[in-house]
Amino acid sequence: MWKDIALILGTTLMYATPLIYGALGAVFSENSGVVNIGIEGMMTIGAFSGAAATFIFADLYGPAWWVPWLGFLIAGLAGGFFGLLHAIASVTFNADQVISGIAINFLGPGLAIYLSGRIFEGSTTTPAIPLEAKLVRPFHEMLKNKPILGMVFDQYVSVYIAFLFVCIAWYILYKTKLGLRIRAVGEHPKAADTLGINVYKIRYFSVILSGILSGLGGASLSMAIIANFRPTLISGQGYIALAAMIFGKWKPQGAMWACLLFGATTALQIYLGSPQVGWKISTHLLSMIPYVITLIVLMGFVGKTHAPAADGIPYEKGKR
Repeated sequence: MWKDIALILGTTLMYATPLIYGALGAVFSENSGVVNIGIEGMMTIGAFSGAAATFIFADLYGPAWWVPWLGFLIAGLAGGFFGLLHAIASVTFNADQVISGIAINFLGPGLAIYLSGRIFEGSTTTPAIPLEAKLVRPFHEMLKNKPILGMVFDQYVSVYIAFLFVCIAWYILYKTKLGLRIRAVGEHPKAADTLGINVYKIRYFSVILSGILSGLGGASLSMAIIANFRPTLISGQGYIALAAMIFGKWKPQGAMWACLLFGATTALQIYLGSPQVGWKISTHLLSMIPYVITLIVLMGFVGKTHAPAADGIPYEKGKR
């Protein structure tokens, strides 16, 4: 029983991690007043960029310690570039933020598949990252002889970075001047502008940071859990991350707990489908579990949630 519980907990942490990155990205963007539906596309381009860059650099320089870190950084930069595109459309040109985000969700996978085909001789799947070039598991040696603890805590470094980022995001938003400005711009941009806060700069910063975090979320799948990119790798995680952000009431710590809940549904899906359980349940039904739970949570357990007052409303300086 304890091994089963440990297995479920460990799998929960593993699959909650990409959601945490995406949800934190959404928290920053939407607290600044910009709706970011494009988390899914940013995660996709991050997943591709991280896996492709890691494979290429490992092939050129061998599995040096810095190769996966460079790939992880490139994944974040790729997501940040798509965040910049979203910011240009929604902040500078006042485009509809939902439509811009949907466009990002089409552009991200499309560009990833196109680049994969160009770089890897027509293949839409990147080659597997060498085991030595994957993101490290920092506590593997310490926990390899402790099966129960190892099942839970022998995780890739991206898992621990995600939880560190939750603490950093909370501190920035609620304990720093920058966080106060982000929240002020999201609640009342005109009042913030009269106080000398540059609304456009704050929103650009937040949306680009949203893209960077989302790109890292995609890379946490392609560089650790799966070890390559494939077109179906990111399949709804960006939307679940948005649901987690709403469930968490636009706060980093709330989004984290929601991501753990949704990660647990994926862990339950995997556990119930494993041969040792012996339950003959259709894989199609099992694959529905995370999405059904997401809908149930949003419909029945969230209650009245209040987004930042200016969330989704374009700001035009000087306009009344």
